[in-house]
Amino acid sequence: MTVTMLSGHRRVPAYGMAGGEPGALGRHWIEHPDGSTTSMRGCDSKPVGPGDMLVLITPGGGGYGSPDT
Repeated sequence: MTVTMLSGHRRVPAYGMAGGEPGALGRHWIEHPDGSTTSMRGCDSKPVGPGDMLVLITPGGGGYGSPDT
């Protein structure tokens, strides 16, 4: 079996507005039963086996307004 991911904001974070900070980048990878991991890019396909887990951390949205106020 193969898992295919198509996701954004893996290299460029969401922009902030009106002086707000950019959002956090998202990431995802495969964790194998033996403790090893397989990294994945934003648009990627990787084989998976029994017991493998897909870990997905969604990107954060950009902030609005200056964080100093």
